[in-house]
Amino acid sequence: MKQLIYRSQPFGFDRAMLAGILVDARRINPRDAITGALICRQDLYLQLIEGPEAAIDALYDRITRDNRHDNIVLLLSETVDRRMFAEWAMLDDEAPSLAWSAEEVEEGALDTASPAALRGVFERVAATARKSASAAS
Repeated sequence: MKQLIYRSQPFGFDRAMLAGILVDARRINPRDAITGALICRQDLYLQLIEGPEAAIDALYDRITRDNRHDNIVLLLSETVDRRMFAEWAMLDDEAPSLAWSAEEVEEGALDTASPAALRGVFERVAATARKSASAAS
């Protein structure tokens, strides 16, 4: 299974655009056996997607052509044994869990972050979501 993390800048970020991205992902990803999470704020999208290699490659290709994204940078692409976000077609997190400030992102912190640091952000997002889901049950 392939796991990929990329970053981009939203082009004209607003709530309606974010909702559109999430609706599309939650509708299409189950069909393609893709799961993941999107961390978003006005200056940044940071997304982890995981699933079959061909499906991930096709999705990333669509993302690179999507005019809602600008300055897309692939940060990590690797083979993994298990999914981090198996429960979610696309979990969203509006960045309270993101460790880097807007200034740090602008200065290239994500581009120089280690794979462990990148995965760590998404591990915290997954743990928080699971905890919230358990509390709601």
